[in-house]
Amino acid sequence: MDLGIKTWALAALAAGAGLALAGCATDASDARAKIVKAPVVCQNVTVQIYFEPDSAEITDEGRAVLSQAASQAKACKVERVKVLGLADAVGAPAANLELSKQRVASVTQALVASGLPEGEFDLAAAGQQGATTQDGEARPLRRRADVTLELAAP
Repeated sequence: MDLGIKTWALAALAAGAGLALAGCATDASDARAKIVKAPVVCQNVTVQIYFEPDSAEITDEGRAVLSQAASQAKACKVERVKVLGLADAVGAPAANLELSKQRVASVTQALVASGLPEGEFDLAAAGQQGATTQDGEARPLRRRADVTLELAAP
C-alpha cells in the first residue's frame, strides 16, 4: 500500500471508531438516565394557609402554597388529607365557626382544582376555640387553615 491509502484508511478507521464511541456514549447515558432515577420520597406535607380578616377567599400566595403541596403529592399515594379551619376571636363565636367552615371548603376546592390525587379527606372547623391567650388577647394568626397531606409510596 502506498502512504496515501494507508493514511486514508487510518483516518477512516479513526473516524468510524470515534462515531461508534460517540454513539455508545450517548446511548449509554440515555439508557443510564432511564434506569437510574431518584427514589420517590413520599413524606407528609403540612402547610398553613392564611386569610384576611372575615374572609374565606384564598390569596394568590395561598394558592401557590397549595399548588406546590399538591405537586409534591402527585408521585405518591395520598392516604389522607386533613384540613382544619380556624378563626380569630374577633366577632361572634357562631360567625367565626361558620367562617372557619368556609375556609375549609375553600382550601378543599383549591386542592382538588390543583390536581391533588384522590384521597380520604378529614375536614374540621374549630372556629375561635383556642383563639385567645390566657390573658384574653386575641391571636390574629388564627385566621388560617392547617393542611396536612398524609402520603405513602405508590
